[in-house]
Amino acid sequence: MTFTTVAGGRAPIRMWADPAEVEDQAMGQLRNVANLPWVHGVAVMPDVHYGKGATVGSVIAMRGAVSPAAVGVDIGCGMTAVKTSYTASQLPDNLAYLRSKLEQAVPVGFQAHKRPVDPARLHGFPTADWAAFWRGFDDLARAVRPRRDRAEVQMGTLGGGNHFLEVCADDEGAVWVVLHSGSRNIGKELAEHHIEEARGLPHNQDIPDRDLAVFVAGTPQMEAYRRDLFWAQDYARRNRALMMALVRDVLRRHLPNITFEPEISCHHNYVAEERYDDVDVLVTRKGAIRAGTGELGIIPGSMATGTYIVRGLGNEAAFNSASHGAGRKMSRNKAKKTFTLADLEAQTAGVECRKDHGVLDEIPGAYKDLKAVMAAQTDLVQVVAHLRQLICIKG
Repeated sequence: MTFTTVAGGRAPIRMWADPAEVEDQAMGQLRNVANLPWVHGVAVMPDVHYGKGATVGSVIAMRGAVSPAAVGVDIGCGMTAVKTSYTASQLPDNLAYLRSKLEQAVPVGFQAHKRPVDPARLHGFPTADWAAFWRGFDDLARAVRPRRDRAEVQMGTLGGGNHFLEVCADDEGAVWVVLHSGSRNIGKELAEHHIEEARGLPHNQDIPDRDLAVFVAGTPQMEAYRRDLFWAQDYARRNRALMMALVRDVLRRHLPNITFEPEISCHHNYVAEERYDDVDVLVTRKGAIRAGTGELGIIPGSMATGTYIVRGLGNEAAFNSASHGAGRKMSRNKAKKTFTLADLEAQTAGVECRKDHGVLDEIPGAYKDLKAVMAAQTDLVQVVAHLRQLICIKG
């Protein structure tokens, strides 16, 4: 599929989704952001849907400005995947036992570690800049400084909602580990603090939607936001790396002689400094991955619909981006009212996972069709591998 250009903004809106199938609320958000005076362009991914503050599945390039709501409240949320030397046929018959061991190693939901994880005890984990990273906490916004102890014990934890840890097999039978998480509560608090700060600035009083309030270059508010933003993005990256190290240690104990290929990792709620049309811009991807030429990325579906490992094609019309997943097609509340536990059991048949009311809102039927999403972005990425879930752990 090639993109469709939608009118109604100062800047172009290029869509890899059918505009007729996008909710009116989401289209309104997209037009509002395209009318901001700082916006260079907007690219809309095929998993687009309405989101708090700004549309999920949107890529926004701004000149000398950034909207914290266009990043999302889980700063740095993203994916990490690693291919192992095992095949599915080598896994134990009792996947429930392996799942329990993984759940013991990686806290889920509201749980945290009893004490901060010492990365030096994890096999091969790089620790050279770990202390320097934590020293940066003292420079964050005063509003979050009392949260350091919690941030430390949440490092290396999964969280809840749509976050997950999975053991998968690709179409050739190779076993992979895939996880989805972000900057935990510390990223959320930083995001909410800065969104509120931006809403009160004079230049944001007359914009179409105050939820899209921006910081502008050359101001102390922008510098403070950039400092906290990039620290939180780093926290999210380290959080996933620490979890993956914990998972690898579990698998080494229970799967003899297993080895691991280099990790693939990508944010899908973040800001990057990039250049398009000979213009330096700040690109926010909220529910989108970077897909520059040759860059590897991860596009998951839901609890039982698989995940794609992809290679970017470097499409600059999309600001070198692609979708971050299948995208929800109904709210959590609607999913709970629409589906039953019997539906959940049927839709997750063959996957070792929770099948209770606590994850009913994550049922595959609440998400868009992943194959259709992939078919809509063949000019953005090429598929490297397709994975199917064997174990899915959710908070």
